[in-house]
Amino acid sequence: MSYLLIVRMKKLIGSMENLMKECQTLKDHLDELKSPVVFCHNDLNHRNIIYSEEKDSLTFIDLEYGGPNFRGFDLGDFFCEFAGIDNVDYSLYPNKDYQLKWLRMYLEEAAILQGDDPDITVDDIAVENLYVEANKFALACHMMWGVWALIQACYSVLEFDYVEYAELRIKEYHTRKNAFLSLQKLTRSSL
Repeated sequence: MSYLLIVRMKKLIGSMENLMKECQTLKDHLDELKSPVVFCHNDLNHRNIIYSEEKDSLTFIDLEYGGPNFRGFDLGDFFCEFAGIDNVDYSLYPNKDYQLKWLRMYLEEAAILQGDDPDITVDDIAVENLYVEANKFALACHMMWGVWALIQACYSVLEFDYVEYAELRIKEYHTRKNAFLSLQKLTRSSL
C-alpha cells in the first residue's frame, strides 16, 4: 500500500477510533427503528434491475450480495443508487414526495404478497415511518460502501479509484447525517 493511499484514507476517516464511534452512533439510531430482517438484494442499482415492457415485470439480477439484511438497508441503498455509478451525482437522490409514493407502492405490494388488504394495513403513518427507516439506513449504506471501498483500495487489482469512491460515499454520509438522524417515526398519538 502506498504512502499516498494511507494519507488519503487517514484524511477521510481520521482514526479507527473515530470511525468506530461514528458507526456505533449510527447503529444506536438504527436499532431504535426495529427494521425487520428480510431477504435483500444489497446492491440494488439500475444495472441490476431489468424491466420487461412486454411482460410488465421487473427482474433483479446479480444477487451475489443478496441475503438477510434489514429492510431499511435495501430501501435506503436503492434511493442512494439514484445518484448513478459511473458519474455519481447525489443531487439525483429522490425527494421526499417521490420516495413516499414509491414506498406506498412497496408496502401495498408487500401487503398483497402477505395476503393482507393494503387498504387496511397501509396508511400514511406506515408510509412516513418507512420513509424515516429508509433514509436513516441510507446513511448506513453510505458508510458501508465507503468502508468497503477503502478495503478494496488495499486489495483489489482492478483499475478503479476506490479511495475517491469512498470519499464520495463518506462525504455524502456526513452531508445528510444531521437531517436524516433527526427524522422521527410517527405514532398514532403524535398526530
